[in-house]
Amino acid sequence: MWRVTAAGDRAILVRLGAVMEPQLLAQVLALDAALQDRRPAGLLGTVPAYASLLCRYDPVVTDAARLEASIRQLEGRVRGSMPSGSIVEIPTRYDGADLGDVALKTNLTPAGVIALHASREYLVYCVGFAPGFTYCGSLPDELSVPRLASPRTRVPAGSVGIAGQQTGIYAVESPGGWNLIGRTDMRLFDPMADPPARFRAGDRLRFVPVS
Repeated sequence: MWRVTAAGDRAILVRLGAVMEPQLLAQVLALDAALQDRRPAGLLGTVPAYASLLCRYDPVVTDAARLEASIRQLEGRVRGSMPSGSIVEIPTRYDGADLGDVALKTNLTPAGVIALHASREYLVYCVGFAPGFTYCGSLPDELSVPRLASPRTRVPAGSVGIAGQQTGIYAVESPGGWNLIGRTDMRLFDPMADPPARFRAGDRLRFVPVS
């Protein structure tokens, strides 16, 4: 059963589950598509993530209870499959400040870390925290390392990091606590573009080592 909770006074959060797995994200995206197709009165926008969908509404037009009732009409009826589009290649210079430390923590060589990280495609589960930041999974188990004990106050745009079972790209300069293993020159956030973020939940990408 979906769990619906208030997210402030102008949004509700619809939780479809509590784990990071492709099929659950597919259901979130299917719900999002259904709401876009037949938008309930007052729904302003949505933000999909791992296993939930944030729904913003206009309190002049509707309220949380009425919006929840509209959304629950879809419960048990939405079925989704992951998009089958092309995989976006991310040219990556694997020269991150934490590459050596990650190698030590995982009992691998730096070359081994690079080979494993670049060995698979990744699913974008969420975009957020900072503009355009991509949360992607899942990493090979051998590369699972904790976040830094003390986050950096400044991480350059384009930095590629890993933490836990995830990898991600810092689209803009921001603070951050992930282990930095590389960097890409691909522009991932443009405030003048529509949409401004290069990626969205459901996209697939692969990191390609470059010199």
